[in-house]
Amino acid sequence: MSQVTLDLRGTPCPINFVRTKLKLEQMPLGELLEVWLDAGEPIEQVPQSLTVEGYTIENIKENDGFFVLHVRR
Repeated sequence: MSQVTLDLRGTPCPINFVRTKLKLEQMPLGELLEVWLDAGEPIEQVPQSLTVEGYTIENIKENDGFFVLHVRR
C-alpha cells in the first residue's frame, strides 16, 4: 500500500482537521495517511478530533520543528 502525505504546516485549527478528514474519506479503507502538523494547538487538537471520529492514530513523532502524525483510514 502506498502512503499519502498531507502537509498542513501553517494551517490553523480547525481547517487542518477538516482537510485531514476530507483526505481520509477519499482514501481506501486500511490506507495510511501521514499528516504534517505544527506544534501547539494543531498537534493537540487534530489527533484528538480524529480519534473521536473513529480513526486510528498509529504514530506521532516530532520532526524538525513540526510533528508527523500517522492515521489509519
